[in-house]
Amino acid sequence: MSSLGKAGTSTPPVATRATRAGWRDPRLWIGLLIVAGSVVLGARLLAAADESVPVWAVVGDHGAGAPVGSDDVVAVRVRFSDDGDLDRYLPADEPLPDGIVLARPIGGGELLPRAAIDADSDAGTVQVPLDLDPSRVPPSVGAGSVVDVWVGGTGVRGNRVAGEVALSAVTVVAAPPVEESFAVTGTRQLVLAVAEDDVTDFLTALDSLDDPVVRVLNRG
Repeated sequence: MSSLGKAGTSTPPVATRATRAGWRDPRLWIGLLIVAGSVVLGARLLAAADESVPVWAVVGDHGAGAPVGSDDVVAVRVRFSDDGDLDRYLPADEPLPDGIVLARPIGGGELLPRAAIDADSDAGTVQVPLDLDPSRVPPSVGAGSVVDVWVGGTGVRGNRVAGEVALSAVTVVAAPPVEESFAVTGTRQLVLAVAEDDVTDFLTALDSLDDPVVRVLNRG
């Protein structure tokens, strides 16, 4: 029975305590599986990265007959699915062999295969220097360019000799900047890797003309 003039009192709610998830709680096991999966995945990624090996890759385009030195290559890491594929390339954890030239053109960024190099003594090419009128050499020609060389001019008897291809698809192994060679001689110098069998005919063609006109066409 309540007293007159006094508000009634209510019974306070019973406090509840937070309970910890037990080892049978499925949420606990799901969390553990997620963590374990992440660890396994990370381990596999690290293992895959460890399987990559350093090999030499060529910096810039180089044509057949071009020499290859330490400044022409860079080490890159590659993962090979077959060990036999690795044997086809030069490993970068070993020094680059001295005195090698390319037996075929290699594009910039391409891995350096063993099959594309020859010992310098076995390359079968001779380095031939040419001093040329700068206007007859494309500005884009540089070391590694593959070019055709046209020769024409005035013959020994004053007859005009039409230009024709004297050298086809030869490699420029050296090309000093225009400002360096032109300042000294007024010409642009190129050094070409010419096959031994073609050297004699090429020099004979030049010597047969009183005023040879030599043009260089860049194959790109």
